[in-house]
Amino acid sequence: MVTLRLLEGPDCDDLSLLFEEMQTHYTVFCPPRETIVANLRNLPAGTEVLVATNVDRIVAFAAFSTVFPGPGLKPGFFLKELFVSKSQRGVGIGKQLLQALGAFCLERGLGRVDWTADRTDAPLLNFYDNLGATRKEDKLFYRLDGHALKELASESVK
Repeated sequence: MVTLRLLEGPDCDDLSLLFEEMQTHYTVFCPPRETIVANLRNLPAGTEVLVATNVDRIVAFAAFSTVFPGPGLKPGFFLKELFVSKSQRGVGIGKQLLQALGAFCLERGLGRVDWTADRTDAPLLNFYDNLGATRKEDKLFYRLDGHALKELASESVK
């Protein structure tokens, strides 16, 4: 039985384990657990995390923020990350998280949920397509980080 709820302070240690699994899944750097827990305890304003628990542990999460403006100058949600533990995939938890996120969106009077997905992850794209989401092929996702971020930022103080 899966229970969905917003992240609470005592959940941070448990969720850090799932964050470690996620970083391993994506084969990217993972900071020490203490850093993950500290970041979870100090989320930026507007950031929320919906967690899915199965008995006594967190098995999935959706991290999202409210964004403005959007179409019609209405606010919406940006889903930054949706992750389900490998041991729990394929049983509907991801869909339950997105259904709950959709309900939060409507309850708060927001008009949309946006997110990105890797173009090369066919099973993931199929999952999102089957939810009824519309691909926005006319949009590109950009990222400014590392050296380019520092270089651009340094130009603003000259």
